[in-house]
Amino acid sequence: MDVAALSDLLHETSGRHGSFEAVAPPHDWWDWYAAYMDARQSGSAPDEASEAANRYMAEVKDVVVPDSP
Repeated sequence: MDVAALSDLLHETSGRHGSFEAVAPPHDWWDWYAAYMDARQSGSAPDEASEAANRYMAEVKDVVVPDSP
């Protein structure tokens, strides 16, 4: 991945992380970023990657956010 593409993916990831950050207990942001970016690089759509990152945080890091209404 070239620098411009990585920059775009980081920008996208930061925007997606905002909704998780708003409701999550304290956590290391880089764990969510890594899970999201891994999912995106594996071909997941943005919504799927967010779900994958949330699932990773819950299952591996014990950081659970409330379900959306």
